[in-house]
Amino acid sequence: MLVLSFLSFLLATQAFSAPSHNKHSCQVPASALHLPQNQSQLISPSLPPNYVALGVGVQNYTCSASGNYTSSIGAVAELFDISCLYKSSEFSKIQDDAFKIWSQCPNNNPSESTLISRLHHNWGLDVLGQHYFIVNPAGGLSPKFDFTSSGSTAGNVNAFVVTAKVGDIPAPTGHQDVDWLRLNGVSGKLASQVFRVFTKAGQPPASCSPGSPPISVKYTAQYWFYGSSL
Repeated sequence: MLVLSFLSFLLATQAFSAPSHNKHSCQVPASALHLPQNQSQLISPSLPPNYVALGVGVQNYTCSASGNYTSSIGAVAELFDISCLYKSSEFSKIQDDAFKIWSQCPNNNPSESTLISRLHHNWGLDVLGQHYFIVNPAGGLSPKFDFTSSGSTAGNVNAFVVTAKVGDIPAPTGHQDVDWLRLNGVSGKLASQVFRVFTKAGQPPASCSPGSPPISVKYTAQYWFYGSSL
């Protein structure tokens, strides 16, 4: 029921997502993604990314019987094109500046029209798509990135990727930020690999009382998409 409620929330709020119909035209070179050295969980791809997105959303957690929060109900985020910020000083800190705006919003709806308007007004960011979780054949949840209703890929039924985690490291910026991830595509043509990096916030409290209701914790991150076959 929790999964269905989050999917219903997503569908109900997409009407606020004022899609952009501009072509994706700003190129970001392969050398732009700088990952921590001396670790094998995240390895920079040798090809340029197809898309670079700012994710603004919530990480959703349930309280386990042992009194710890677990991310068993995934995340919901709006994804914005930041490729045209490359070479600007804002590119490396957009997740921090956007989080300041997001943290001041009175609700946890990343598709809220005022948030989208402010990000567009401040930095010219347009919506690329949405990020949410779906039920996989094994009965668990898989992260999905869906560009089928926004931007230059609107109406393209193949403009999505369902992924599986293949690597992660703690955020170098501190324990308050969610992990950096490497995801491989399982289905869809949007990307064969997705990296979640440069995360801001999103971690739950250290403990909880068993039986406590689920919580949503705001976060931002950069998502880099590689190997698109669209």
